[in-house]
Amino acid sequence: MKAGWKIKSLGEMCHVIGGGTPPKDKPEYYTGNIPWATVRDMRSDVITKTEFKITREAIKASSTNVIPSNNVIIATRVGLGKVCLIEQDTAINQDLRGIVPNDPKKLEVRFLFWWLKSISDSIVAEGTGATVQGVKLPFIKGLSLPLPPLPEQQRIVSILDEAFDGIATAKANAEKNLLNARALFESHLNGVFSQRGEGWVESTIGQQIRFIDYRGKTPDKTESGLLLITAKNVKMGYLQKAPMEFVAPESYDGWMTRGIPRIGDVLFTTEAPLANVAQLDTNDKVVFAQRIIIMQTDATKLDSAFLKYLLLSQPVQQRILAKGTGATVQGIKASLLKTIEISFPKAVAEQLHIVEKLDSLREETQRLESICRQKLSALDALKKSLLDQAFTGQL
Repeated sequence: MKAGWKIKSLGEMCHVIGGGTPPKDKPEYYTGNIPWATVRDMRSDVITKTEFKITREAIKASSTNVIPSNNVIIATRVGLGKVCLIEQDTAINQDLRGIVPNDPKKLEVRFLFWWLKSISDSIVAEGTGATVQGVKLPFIKGLSLPLPPLPEQQRIVSILDEAFDGIATAKANAEKNLLNARALFESHLNGVFSQRGEGWVESTIGQQIRFIDYRGKTPDKTESGLLLITAKNVKMGYLQKAPMEFVAPESYDGWMTRGIPRIGDVLFTTEAPLANVAQLDTNDKVVFAQRIIIMQTDATKLDSAFLKYLLLSQPVQQRILAKGTGATVQGIKASLLKTIEISFPKAVAEQLHIVEKLDSLREETQRLESICRQKLSALDALKKSLLDQAFTGQL
């Protein structure tokens, strides 16, 4: 520990204040002007407004408390480990705790805030509970707070505030670049299938594509064996490995009776989610679960990679979604899916030329996305490193 620093328990230095929820069967309690925070309001570092506001009577009728403005709240149950500052006097529910310094001349609130942010992962790791993970009041009060003199706290806060402002700007730029890269590809993709050209054939999915439909029950799963592909694996344009699930090899012949897929076949999810599209990328035996239709084309008329891009395009996606049904989970019947209108160049050579251009652009988009994700990951690592240094006396 750096010279002049002390270790104090959080309970020694702060009031740790609990909250509560006014009775929901009293709607009049939720018509006041006192902000009442839940974990849903903890979307950024500072809570500026809350979803609900309550009355003075609501506070009296419940075990909630009002935390004074410019203090810290932390989630100790739902949303465990989230930390925020509050801009105004705010009541809190039972999942949150207000952390209020006993003496502002000994503990700077923003120093406290950044320190709690730095140990949020450790707090989460200590959570217990069968359904909702949480930590108890004695644990929070017993947290060991590294405490330098107030001027040193203020110096550290100044460094962290400036650094994190810069990191936030860099992250916003990286996220914008990520969105721009995706938008560029999607714009070109949609342009291809919106404008079309001479020599394009107008048809429907049912007229051009054979369905192998494995919707219905899912086969029994095993610890290892043949890979089971579910709707969770089918993303927009690619197959995701996780979650990896398996079925017994000896069940293959008895299960795969509706048709055997080929590498390159298009996989289409019929619900939860609707209209995700990818291509089968392996010659290995695989088993399919419910909510997936395998689409096979006549390669002399319609290239399967072209079909993938066609189904991913906005015009076709909109037609599919428009025919989707379901109050909670949207899905589409095979009979309706077959009626979806599609168009494509009659010449397969032109289809392959379009696929080549789209593949090239997608590869470049993925390269840019990878760079952006690496930058975002590096910025997150920098934040963690700065916080670690700040509270071990290395800044």
